[in-house]
Amino acid sequence: MGAGRTLYTVRVHTKGFRDGGYSRSDDGCLNIRHSLPGFDSSGTNSEQLFAASWSACFDAALGLAALKQKVSLPVDVSIDAEVDLCLNGEAYFLCARLTVSLPGLDREVAHKLIYTAHQTCPYSKAVRGNVEVQLSLL
Repeated sequence: MGAGRTLYTVRVHTKGFRDGGYSRSDDGCLNIRHSLPGFDSSGTNSEQLFAASWSACFDAALGLAALKQKVSLPVDVSIDAEVDLCLNGEAYFLCARLTVSLPGLDREVAHKLIYTAHQTCPYSKAVRGNVEVQLSLL
């Protein structure tokens, strides 16, 4: 555990492999089937879940950055997250790109918000130094 106080804990039970397994949260809000990446399937894969979770968290970090910098965010903020599952020899690793759309916002202000969000977003912090990340403004 970290040195700070815990704000939220999620509990998810996962059973089975990436192909045909499942994950369920204890509150019932999450109930998904897993599939292998790159195959047509009725399930989702870890990379999709990571991209969705990270982009949602990054959106919240943008909101916090805008509040602190006294900037009004446009109502149609969006984030496109791309996560690559890569292989080098026998070692798997991730690469990622976050493309942020802040329509109507001054580009310099937008870049500052994106930088600040990337410094504070827990997912961005978790991957720093471990995942090659490209940030861009649409």
